[in-house]
This record gives sequence, structure tokens and C-alpha cells, in this order.
Amino acid sequence: MATGTLDTPASPPGPDRGAGRARIAARTLRSDNWRKPIVLTVLGLSGWLLYGVVRVFMQKWYWVGDYHYLTPFYSPCVSTGCEPEAAHFGRFLPDWPILPYAALSLPFLLLFRFTCYYYRRAYYRAFWASPPACAVPDGHARYTGETRFPLVIQNSHRYFFYIAVLISLVNTYDAILAFHGKGGGFGFGLGNIVLLGNVVLLWAYTVSCHSCRHIVGGRLRTFSTHPVRYRAWGLVSRLNGRHMQLAWITLGTLALTDFYVMAVSAGWISDLRLYH
Repeated sequence: MATGTLDTPASPPGPDRGAGRARIAARTLRSDNWRKPIVLTVLGLSGWLLYGVVRVFMQKWYWVGDYHYLTPFYSPCVSTGCEPEAAHFGRFLPDWPILPYAALSLPFLLLFRFTCYYYRRAYYRAFWASPPACAVPDGHARYTGETRFPLVIQNSHRYFFYIAVLISLVNTYDAILAFHGKGGGFGFGLGNIVLLGNVVLLWAYTVSCHSCRHIVGGRLRTFSTHPVRYRAWGLVSRLNGRHMQLAWITLGTLALTDFYVMAVSAGWISDLRLYH
């Protein structure tokens, strides 16, 4: 008995059933506003990159000597143009206008985020339309995968993760050193809360990385014989479920921390001291 209707003919029998793509004139049958996340991603990432590029090449207003506030955009400050007190790990790079003061760390941090699994999805969709959204055709005629330059660099994400951990340790050192009262001794203000909150969230983002999850719990046949690694894997897995949110939150906290240090250093505002 025929399985079709007057409007929809029955599917042909045999191995060709279901083969090929349905002949639909529309680009997609999605009725929701699927372009909205793409537009927001383009605006968010472009705005942050513009701010970041302007700030790292300003080469001023990055250090508050009275309280040892150092913006993460300039850490570690290793240029000969850095303030001596801000150069916690020495000054050995030439002071060139085209060379950021934190040229030792910024490229690796950018590569860590560039190769991040979440950011890949975000900018593949938003900037390359590959694909722009689920159930929407790819914007390219062919896709070669992450096997050619520059996308082959994506396979090095775990190595950038190791370097990001080292840089997070440097940022932690900066945040601890900032508990410095005016004239010496212990002290803290609003800037310490901003710096410390940024570091905590940066650690959460870094540790929630998919590579970290694999490093902690990967290649284990049984978790029962490795209880410590199992607990660590469970913690990282819970954070990993918030990796997208942490990716965006830390972009915000980085910009906020940098802007606060810049505002205090430039004299636009005074740091709210809670204990001198």
C-alpha cells in the first residue's frame, strides 16, 4: 500500500532513500532570529580587540606606583621603557613604539584564546560563516578542516594552555604584590578587589579549558584507582560547563581592570582606600 499522500509522494524504495539534501528554496527553515548571536559576537569581539589594541600601544597609564597596581595588559612589563618598579621580572626588550611593553606574554595569551574551543565556534560562525548557525548552510563552497595554515595552529591549543597557566601565576603575583599601602606596609583598596577578582575569574576560565579537563582526567582506564584525579576532573568538568560564560566574563573583567588602573594612574579618579 502506498505510504504517500496526494500532496507528498511516497519516498522511493531502495538504497537511494533519503539520499541528498531536500530541495528547499529558502536558505534555512529556521524561524527564530538566528542572526542576533552572530551580530552580538561580532560587536563584542571587535569592540574588545579595538580597546585592547589601543591600550597596549598607548604605553602609559598602566602602573600606579603608590599602591603597586599593574594592569594585566602590561604584565609582565619587560620593556626598557617600563617603569622600573613595574618591571618585576626585569627589563630586556627594546623600547619600540610598535612593540608592546608586555610583548613576552600577549602573543601567547591571544593564541590561547584564539585556539580556545569556545572562541573557535564563536568566530567561525560570526566572522567566517562556517557555518553561521545550526541548520544554516556553510558560507563556503568547501571546507578543508584544521589541517592547513593558519587553522593548523588550532592543534597546539594545549601547549598555549601551559603558557597561559604560567602567565596566570604572574598575574596572581601582581595581585598579591598590590596589597601595598602608600609609603610601604600592608594596605588595600578598591583596586585590590578589582585585581583579585580578575585573577580569580582568569583562573576559572583557564582551568575550565577543555585541554585542562583532558590533562587532568584523560587516558585513565578507571577513575576508582585515581581518586584525586577523579575529584579534580569532576571540578574541572563542572567549570567546563561554564566555559563559554567565563570566556566572555573574563574579557569584561580584563577590560574593567585595565580601565580602572588607567583611570587611577592618569589621575581621573582616586583609588578608594579601605585600609592604608
